[in-house]
Amino acid sequence: MTTATRDLAGLTARIAELAPGLRVETGPGATGPYAYDASNYRVPPRAVVFPRTAEDVVAVVRACRETGVPVTARGGGTSMAGNAVGPGVVLDFSRYMNRILDIDPVARTARVEAGVVLDALRGATALHGLDFGPDPSSHSRCTLGGMIGNDACGNRSVRDGRTSGHVEALEIVTADGVRAVADHAGLHALDPADAGAVARLEADLKRLVGENLALIRTELGRIPRQVSGYQLQHLLPENGFDLTRALVGTEGTCAVVTAATVRLVATAQASTLLTLGYDDVVAAAEDVPEILRFAPSAVEGMDEAIVATMRARRGPDSVTGLPEGRAWLYVELEGDDQTTVNARAEELLDALKALGRLTGGRVVASPAERRSLWRVREDGAGLAARLVDGGESWPGWEDAAVAPADLAAYLRGFRKLLAAHELTGVLYGHFGAGCVHVRIDFDMATDAGRTVMRRFLSEAAALVVEHGGTLSGEHGDGRARSELLKVMYSHRMIAAFAAFKKTFDPKGLLNPGVIVDPAPLDTDLALRELPLVDTTFGFPHDEDGFAGAVRRCVGVGRCRSDAGGVMCPSYRATGEENDSTRGRARMLQEMVRGEAISDGWRSTEVKDALDLCLSCKACSSDCPVGVDMATYKAEFLHQHYKGRLRPRSHYSLGWLPRTSALAGYAARPINLLLRGPLGTFLARLGGVTTKRRIPAFASRRALRKTLRAAKTTEPAKAVLFVDSFTRAFRPQVAGAASRVLADAGVPCTPRDGLCCGLTWVSTGQLATARKIMGRTVAALDNGDDRPIIVAEPSCAAALKRDVPELLGSEAARRVADRVQTFTGALSDLADPGWTPPPLPENVVLQTHCHEYATFKGRRPADLLRRLGVRTVDEAEGCCGLAGNFGFEAQHYDTSIAVADLALTPRLDALDGRPVVADGFSCATQIDHLAGDQDVRALHLAELLDPAADQPGETT
Repeated sequence: MTTATRDLAGLTARIAELAPGLRVETGPGATGPYAYDASNYRVPPRAVVFPRTAEDVVAVVRACRETGVPVTARGGGTSMAGNAVGPGVVLDFSRYMNRILDIDPVARTARVEAGVVLDALRGATALHGLDFGPDPSSHSRCTLGGMIGNDACGNRSVRDGRTSGHVEALEIVTADGVRAVADHAGLHALDPADAGAVARLEADLKRLVGENLALIRTELGRIPRQVSGYQLQHLLPENGFDLTRALVGTEGTCAVVTAATVRLVATAQASTLLTLGYDDVVAAAEDVPEILRFAPSAVEGMDEAIVATMRARRGPDSVTGLPEGRAWLYVELEGDDQTTVNARAEELLDALKALGRLTGGRVVASPAERRSLWRVREDGAGLAARLVDGGESWPGWEDAAVAPADLAAYLRGFRKLLAAHELTGVLYGHFGAGCVHVRIDFDMATDAGRTVMRRFLSEAAALVVEHGGTLSGEHGDGRARSELLKVMYSHRMIAAFAAFKKTFDPKGLLNPGVIVDPAPLDTDLALRELPLVDTTFGFPHDEDGFAGAVRRCVGVGRCRSDAGGVMCPSYRATGEENDSTRGRARMLQEMVRGEAISDGWRSTEVKDALDLCLSCKACSSDCPVGVDMATYKAEFLHQHYKGRLRPRSHYSLGWLPRTSALAGYAARPINLLLRGPLGTFLARLGGVTTKRRIPAFASRRALRKTLRAAKTTEPAKAVLFVDSFTRAFRPQVAGAASRVLADAGVPCTPRDGLCCGLTWVSTGQLATARKIMGRTVAALDNGDDRPIIVAEPSCAAALKRDVPELLGSEAARRVADRVQTFTGALSDLADPGWTPPPLPENVVLQTHCHEYATFKGRRPADLLRRLGVRTVDEAEGCCGLAGNFGFEAQHYDTSIAVADLALTPRLDALDGRPVVADGFSCATQIDHLAGDQDVRALHLAELLDPAADQPGETT
């Protein structure tokens, strides 16, 4: 046993003694994702602990103090400065300590645990017409504890300022394991036995401030966004020794925050949004002082690279409402009366036009358009990380701030500095508060690149100080900028910071290396040169192949959101970091790195991390950097099981297109057998859950009959690709699709007997998938350029994306370019005058995840509304079955838990409305959940079938 192993065993034993039953994880499979946050750094922890109570935190801190192990508090893990990673014990507050303890609408306060996600608090307070003011772009996954640690601000900081201005009290655990409450009047022990220790700590703090009055008054609190260092000005006599505000922004280096009482603000009664176009960000910054005269709630800026990336990743319609320009400002105005707010907006627009810098400007009236525009801004960090041209950019100097009046001059100097070092930066941020976020194309993998980065950061620090600014405006100093504090502050102030920390943390165990006694800023960088990894997928959009693909994840954590989009269904069901897209990507990065995980593709830790990935592909669309975990999982499974026996379900479900084709020749007797004990035995033998009924196979004759009945005499304008699922289980969909398309002016010729290879891809049998795909491409790439319409969305997505990426041939790309979903075909190819049969006014819709992710801008919900359905109640999220996933015995419970997030509640409230689900797996899940209520999901083609007397009565 090594010394490190023995020390770790001693630590975990002591924690178990002090807090029996407390969850402590120590293996690389559990700690790997916690070596990273959203910064440039990798610091593997010894253990990750998941406290449920403040008493648990006390136990961990005391055990760490006794064993000399550092402690780092962590919320959502979205820190861009590296202040949520540490070498000792990481406390993950987000998993269990995420309760809203109290909301007082009269006092306008809320008491929350440190792990409460901001959006959860905002959702609860909205019921009372209240909100928490600071709103970082990561609001869907950042925690209140993390916001307190950084003194976060957000998009509306012009109105609401920093988190420190909204905190009434902090419940903390000191480095000695003492529980106390810090408020505007000082520090108070929760246990009377600790009163003496707390009184001594408070007296030491007052003595420190008294010895440095002039220093604190002249160097701190100069501009609104001066977050760098410690905010000792709040302890000045004239500020009432406000220890609450002084502890906000200490980045977990002085105490561990377990809960907080925060102040709430009233929700605005009226608001509007202006979008303003400029030639560049400097011109935009020049107009900020004029804009601030109109008392906006938000003034946000971004440059053209972010918008171009968003449009490339999610379709041209993902960004609408922007005027001409290469840089833009969003300006939000709020008030009590909409008419007055609108008048102010027009007045502001006129004033800016008169200044002559605008290239365009407009008031955005549509709420949907506003939401779309705000999402572009909120995804800025991720979108800027991996741009449309494939270039990568990184944080490190992403948070500098100056007074708004100095912003334009600072940006001019900053752009010159970038050019001098031959660097490119993507700019966005809170221009109204003078805070600029920028991601820069640093080369951190080579010694030469790190030298350039260090020189640039030193000069950038000098530049922002020259303009009266601060290194950090809301992200904190962390590992990225703490070394540079000596550029901003005098030696005496640096010594005062050290004394402040030592008063709280004499042994230096709380988040060491941050603010005080920092490590060099280029220590523990995650990026390094790695050998190319030989893979079956080509990863054509990533310069370094598989290594570059998994490196797309930079930790912004949108996959940890509980709402909005589809990603990540497994995280939403389990709440575990390792079950998020980010957690899996970090494990794959660890595998490629080859240190903590040294057995490469054979790693059981990585296999376990990927196990609950549903391969829904939602991350390829919802993730701002375009992580495609379904493809990474397929590649891993292929390599992991190469030359080895696979799980039984890989054979029973992976080869389903072949076995179902054979079953079609004797469908009736096979179905009868599968309904009896033999079916249960075969399911168990094949690793398939016995809690589901195996779908009935259709006969070959049924398919021939339905296609004959749908035959048209019109010349075919398209090819109807009859996929394996449609052929084997619901041939009536092929007939309905053929009739609807002919009725819409797109007569088709059916093409049967081919397969997209999806089931082999999802089970990682890529060699077989390539053979299947190769035959399909050879058959379809025959000089015909007609569209290929696929009724099954998952097969359409496989032909569109997996086939060209796995085969890498021009023929595969030609075929992929022709592929359309049924929805896409009706949206793009139908005669303009086509009128469908009468449709119901209300439908429930389950969109297939692969269609959502792959066919941007061609959504069934939009088509249904255009065709006259008044209300489309869409279950936003994965159905949970996800092809083979939900049929595998070990995944059944997770499959149902995912369905319970969005689909099941809609089925429970169906009230006679038809359910539309084009995906076979979605329809199968609906049948499983509600089939006993005579609910059957309809394919869109069945709903629109002109031969049906009622929707769904397909002949």
